Amino acid sequence: MTTVKVPFEEVESLIEAKLIRSGVASEHAAKVAQILIHADLRGVNSHGALRTEHYISRLEAGGINPKPEISFRSTGPVTGIVDGNDGFGHVIADAAMGHAIEMAKENGVGMVTAMNSSHCGALSYFVQEATKHNLIGIAMTHTDKIVVPFGGREAFLGTNPIAYGVPAKSEKPFILDMATSNVALGKILQHKAEGKEIPLGWGVDEQGTPVADPAKVVSLSPFGGPKGSGLSMIVDIFSGLLAGMAFGPHINKMYGDLDKKRKLGHYFCAINPSAFTDLESFLTQMDAMIQEIRKVPPAEGFTSVLVPGEIEQRNEEHNRETGVQIAAATYDYLKA
Repeated sequence: MTTVKVPFEEVESLIEAKLIRSGVASEHAAKVAQILIHADLRGVNSHGALRTEHYISRLEAGGINPKPEISFRSTGPVTGIVDGNDGFGHVIADAAMGHAIEMAKENGVGMVTAMNSSHCGALSYFVQEATKHNLIGIAMTHTDKIVVPFGGREAFLGTNPIAYGVPAKSEKPFILDMATSNVALGKILQHKAEGKEIPLGWGVDEQGTPVADPAKVVSLSPFGGPKGSGLSMIVDIFSGLLAGMAFGPHINKMYGDLDKKRKLGHYFCAINPSAFTDLESFLTQMDAMIQEIRKVPPAEGFTSVLVPGEIEQRNEEHNRETGVQIAAATYDYLKA
């Protein structure tokens, strides 16, 4: 697959303009573009500009409300619910984490579920927003079935990602953003688009047999066997059941039935360290933890020990200066 390197500001502007031309409210288009380019900057292209065409296809089919009335209902000092009115998940999730952040600032903790949403993009964006306020951020979201449960042949679970963000004093924040499958579906699709094989263990065929050809993948595998399978259920409980939304096989498909609203749920939590310990000490200790982990002697085949999110943070620094690498076909689509 041919790729091109483009200034990130140009790509962000093209995405925003494309969405606006498709009838999306301007402020919502700007937020979606911001979150997509966040992924491309971090080198997570599976959640970046590549997704624009799919979003617009779903939008045009009626599966996304271009101008939703997003509402928030407080249910207690540290809890609340966002109803996304079937709009873009990126905007809905951003609103939900925003409310969680405000509650955490005031009361130590904020927990918000979001309902009637759609795909919200990279969760790293939302937990990173919490760290900007010296808060710990937690985010979860479920997806339609694509992952076989441990010991199973047929898909039941989604990739069901979970993310954590923890602030530090002088170091960049600790950002862990991971699917509970071995990889996110987007990585399978990216390898398929690029004509590359996938490592065995990423996906399975109809018989539940691991395959290297991304075109033969019917379902994904959970990471860590029963551990990943169990954690995936937890994510579905927090972002699905707790939000009053469906779970696993009852969730509307992302790549199919484009005219149907996804009705996804999300869960966001913000925690104020100062409600539990001295903030300055906490931030300093986070610096020490990160720095000491890096000093652990690397194993054979490794040059250094890194913390979660560090590679993506380095990518972002580099790509802000040199531009983001995206598929030429995606770039042509955005300019059309």
